[in-house]
Amino acid sequence: MITVALAGKPNAGKSTFYTAATMADVDVANYPFTTIDANRGVTHVRTECPCLDREERCGNENCHDGKRYVPVELLDVAGLVPGAHEGKGLGNQFLDQLTNADVILNVVDASGGTNEEGEPVGLGEHDPLEDVDFIEEEMDLWLAGIVDDNWESLERKSRSPEFDMDEALTEMLTGVGATEAEVTKTLRNVEYPEDPEHWTDEHREALARDLRRRTKPIVVVANKADVAPEGNVERLREETDKPVIPATADGELGLRQGDEAGVIDYDPGDADFEIVGDVSDAQREGIESIREVMAEYDGTGVQRALDEAVYDLLDHFTAYPVQDASKWTDARGNVLPDAFLLPQGSTPSDLAYAVHTDIGEGYLHAIDARSNRRISDDYELSEGDVIKIVSTAGP
Repeated sequence: MITVALAGKPNAGKSTFYTAATMADVDVANYPFTTIDANRGVTHVRTECPCLDREERCGNENCHDGKRYVPVELLDVAGLVPGAHEGKGLGNQFLDQLTNADVILNVVDASGGTNEEGEPVGLGEHDPLEDVDFIEEEMDLWLAGIVDDNWESLERKSRSPEFDMDEALTEMLTGVGATEAEVTKTLRNVEYPEDPEHWTDEHREALARDLRRRTKPIVVVANKADVAPEGNVERLREETDKPVIPATADGELGLRQGDEAGVIDYDPGDADFEIVGDVSDAQREGIESIREVMAEYDGTGVQRALDEAVYDLLDHFTAYPVQDASKWTDARGNVLPDAFLLPQGSTPSDLAYAVHTDIGEGYLHAIDARSNRRISDDYELSEGDVIKIVSTAGP
């Protein structure tokens, strides 16, 4: 399962975002370091379900009238402060927990109402652009520190006649969540001496920065957009080279709680909602204020940030394996029972392995359920494909 991690300084709204996205019970408070131990939960990315191409909706619990929600892991850890890579605040504890994250949501207080330490100040008194830059810098220096800590061991290994620099670096860097392919791309992209003893801090830092960009890409969540001074969100969009998604995690949490209580009809990611239950005048006023923000930003931004991270930044798509190609069902008759997120370029064999290792190892061929025709083994799957896998390990 893909892991999306929430990063950011304390009090930027990470825990509120996490609670809204997972509806898990976590501590949310207006003070730094609300989160001490990492929270892990399941949230979802949203796409169109293939059942929209059929006469009836599929009835899957993760499909809301054709809106398909595909599970991903969401990680919320302690906030970062400047100097985190040196252990300030809860920095090293936080950063180490990011090792296995696939993509980062940098939750920024777009209102400028908290300083670099996460302490409340007047709205607009802090520049949120500073929070975008320092999070990335801390992550880069954290990874550079790991490389530096392991360098003495690598130098000792280099005295062996069988020593291979690329192999040694790959072994080291796959230990911090990078794949061999990602390490290979980084090593091709940076210049470095073949002898470890000739490396400088600048070499190690350049290596770390390139690898971090490949392994921990970042989406900026401009949280508290509903109370941000005019121009703050626009500046973030214009002066940041990363995707920037305006958001109100508070608003999303209110809508999801209202939906659970039966007073609001709302699906995560919708641009609007309907009040369907009895609410007080004060509640209605609060709810309508959320609607105004959603009208400006086409939703609360929480679902959009997750979708941006997985579908756009990680460049993944959703494929649906079935056993009956004509009915689009599994062995129990469930329509479109499963959805898998795969990277662009994936083939039917990759989908088979995603379903189960045994299915992948026994893979014979695949059938496109839309056309009911066999497809080639090197066929590149795409968003919404419904595929029957024929395997020696399955029916």
